[in-house]
Amino acid sequence: MVQAYILIQTDSGRASDVAREITELEGVLSAEAVTGPYDVIVFSEAADVDALGHLVVTQVQPVVGIVRTLTCPVIRI
Repeated sequence: MVQAYILIQTDSGRASDVAREITELEGVLSAEAVTGPYDVIVFSEAADVDALGHLVVTQVQPVVGIVRTLTCPVIRI
């Protein structure tokens, strides 16, 4: 199992809508609107890195209002 934080920049005023919509996606554990350089932070999990990439590219990025994503896989050292 791979877990990752997905940092999202949105169009102005869309952070809450984007977070709400992303929360409904399978594999998303939480999605919160935040302040700072990113507008939404998502915590997600997938079976492997390929499945994580599939989640981001086919389900997260198409959400209306998203400008850019940055995926940060969790490592355990």
